[in-house]
Amino acid sequence: MSGHGRARERAAWQTIDSGQLLLIATAGLFVVVAIAHVAAVGLRQPNIAIIFGVLIALGELFRMVMPGNREVAPIASAGAMGYALLVGVGPEGAADDARLGVVAADHSALQVVAVTAVGMLIGSLPHIAVGRSPRPDAMARRLFNVTVVALCFRPVLSFDLPWQLVLAVMSIVVIASCFTDVLIAAVIRAEAVRARFGIALRDEAEAKMALCAATSATAMLIAVATTAMGEAALLIFTVPILVTQFAFRRYAGIRATYLQTVRALSRVTEVGGYVETGHSHRVSQLAVAMGRELGMSEEELLELEYAALMHDIGQLSLGDPIPGGATVLASPAEQRRIAELGAEVIKQTGVLDRVAHIVQLSSHPYRTGREPHADDPSGESAAGDRPAPPPLAGRIIKVANAYDDLVGDSADRDRGAAVLERLRLDSAAEYDPTVVEALSRVVDRRPRQ
Repeated sequence: MSGHGRARERAAWQTIDSGQLLLIATAGLFVVVAIAHVAAVGLRQPNIAIIFGVLIALGELFRMVMPGNREVAPIASAGAMGYALLVGVGPEGAADDARLGVVAADHSALQVVAVTAVGMLIGSLPHIAVGRSPRPDAMARRLFNVTVVALCFRPVLSFDLPWQLVLAVMSIVVIASCFTDVLIAAVIRAEAVRARFGIALRDEAEAKMALCAATSATAMLIAVATTAMGEAALLIFTVPILVTQFAFRRYAGIRATYLQTVRALSRVTEVGGYVETGHSHRVSQLAVAMGRELGMSEEELLELEYAALMHDIGQLSLGDPIPGGATVLASPAEQRRIAELGAEVIKQTGVLDRVAHIVQLSSHPYRTGREPHADDPSGESAAGDRPAPPPLAGRIIKVANAYDDLVGDSADRDRGAAVLERLRLDSAAEYDPTVVEALSRVVDRRPRQ
């Protein structure tokens, strides 16, 4: 392997944090133990195992990426959990299980893990062949979730429980698996993006609970229907999760299209020579990192990113461009005029009114006062003449824009430190001191050149 190839390999490995490594190692250990167990005792009811394995492989083949770069495979997860929850197959074996009137599914929890792992690997091979390798942590989390369901539910079948109680246990297990999955995802995300755990947990719950509920309900439906109707039920009762996946894919596509459109629109000022190349992108990266530092939710961060990307679009109305595009060097009146014109442009989209409001107020100086009322978006306080501070997103953009205007793409840490000191001196009047300190922490975490 060449030196460049080894360097790329090391770089890819170093992007995996300790939480992801622990999850991957744990899932890998389960897989090794499960495959060794199946190899030792043999594959129980191979026809059923193959059918579910094929469903899992197809689900992995049609996996998708949700907003927030979350890789999910709802069909694979529903198929694997359905196999873990499977009580029996078909109505034609009453002699085998008089209690349920079915041919009992006597596979172990470790066989569920082995079949799931093989199905996921087979389903991922076409992606790997075209260079779209799956995310190891996402696959490990899906496998770990199925393992939890199998280990909790399969032993229950050894007891002579009535069907109603089996369904109740099934429901409890899948609900617990959803919360476990969200908790693990939040721990990993908090470490990966340096977000507060509480914020990461809330974001993961909002992003995953609806899909997790649909996946779990489909898994239970598959298990119960297959027990009552046989293997044919798999084809019928996989349709709901397929429709759900299509809806989520469209939603993710719309979000991605919005962001691509905003990014393209933000480059107009660069192409026209109004701002330095890369300015909008750098400001958006700084702003999002500062927003996470200050505990903003994922939805708020998305609006912040939109606003940061388009904060300078009002410069297109200027007859004479500002030298270097540095609005921090313009007069306060000119800064406010640029922001208001930019907000008017954004409002024309008809769907980004809140982003336009953030851009409009991003030029306002920070003042101590009460926050504006929801019915008074002008940013003016009703009590006295003292203006209220702009919204947090606007204050973040103001600081990020000033920093990049003065530092640009320079990697000189001394220059960055000098600019931070200048912003601190203007704090409490022009810039929010809390936001400036958040910027300082973000800049300090940047790798040294």
